[in-house]
Amino acid sequence: MDRGTLVRTVVLILALANQFLVTTGLNPIPGTEEMWGEVITMIITAAASVWAWFKNNYVTYKGQLQREELREKGL
Repeated sequence: MDRGTLVRTVVLILALANQFLVTTGLNPIPGTEEMWGEVITMIITAAASVWAWFKNNYVTYKGQLQREELREKGL
């Protein structure tokens, strides 16, 4: 696992854990509850999810070329 994958995974896990805690009425991140309400937490979770999804899938032209190269080599 490279550094980028590790960072994306950790950010996604933290965002999902934070989302779960906020929806259960807890305030896991220091600050006021208004500041870290469900809307901001949802935005953070959505951004982390999209970032992890985009980087771990072949959605760009370059990524599609990489996938084809891997398939050709049987990887």
